[in-house]
Parts: sequence; C-alpha cells; structure tokens
Amino acid sequence: MGNIEIVTGDITTQKVDAIVNAANSSLLGGGGVDGAIHRAAGPELLAACRELRDSTLPDGLPPGDAIATPGFALPAKWVIHTVGPNRHAGATDPATLRRCFTNSISVARGMGARRMAFPAVSAGVYGWAMGTVAELGLAAAAEGVSRRGGMDLIRFVLVSPEAATVFTETADRLGIAARGSSARRH
Repeated sequence: MGNIEIVTGDITTQKVDAIVNAANSSLLGGGGVDGAIHRAAGPELLAACRELRDSTLPDGLPPGDAIATPGFALPAKWVIHTVGPNRHAGATDPATLRRCFTNSISVARGMGARRMAFPAVSAGVYGWAMGTVAELGLAAAAEGVSRRGGMDLIRFVLVSPEAATVFTETADRLGIAARGSSARRH
C-alpha cells in the first residue's frame, strides 16, 4: 500500500516519476500551474503538446481526460496533462473533476510511474472550492494507493499553507491517512 502526502511547495521541483499539469484544453500553456510547468520544462514541452494537437487531439483535451508527455527539463520523467472543469464557464459536475484525478492516476500507472504529484486541479481560476477539490482528489488518491499494483506515492503539492490545511483537514474528516507537511518537499 502506498502513501499520500500533502505539502506546500512548487510542483515543478518535485522529484517524482510524474507531475500532473492542470492544463487548459488547448494544451499550449497558460497561467498558474500550467504556465509554471511549461516554463520549467522548456520549449520541448510546448512542441510535444503541439504535436498532440496536430495528431490525436485536434480539438484539444476534453475536461476530465488525461494524457502524458515527457517531462523534458523537469525532475519528473513525465507530465500528465488533465483539463479540469471550469466552474465559471458552467462546468459544475463533480464527476468530471474526479475523473481528472482518476484518469491521471491511470495514465501514470500506464507509463510505469510509481510516484506522482498533483496540484489542486480546478481550484483557483477555474472556481472550484478548495474543499471540494481536496475531497475528490484525496478520495481518488486513496483508491490509487490502495489497489493492487497501485501507486507508491501520491503527493498533493499546494501553493499555500491555507490550501494544505484544507487538504489535511479533509483527509482527517474522510479518514484518509495522509502525511502532511508545510515544508517544501522535493
């Protein structure tokens, strides 16, 4: 059985097999976590995403789906891109948000990843409450570390101590064992 961790830090510095990018459907970069990952990975990531758009994803990546690219200049070998639902645009189905987490875990396992890191997908500019993101993400992570052949580690890397507190309190409320730390863990 694997572990779940909740930390405050920078997802682009995580020494795990795969990090999850809270991407937009274009996959061509953006603000927030998406922009930070694209900047840290280098121009090869944008080129790989453009290739996906030119081949298998001409209409972009639908919300809830996930796809992997190499990590290029990142410490992580893979970037798993997932598109969260945008609450401000009327995408309010929590099942779509949960699929971001479950599909990302599935893609990571398919790539042979054993350790992965998530941001708070769809929190922030996409308007989902941090508590809802924590509940759905932690539930998916608990399944991802408990199943046979599951992940050894799923780490939630959050940008603020307040977000980490919400995740830690949500894990406690749900009875999910999660190691928490406000230290920047790599």
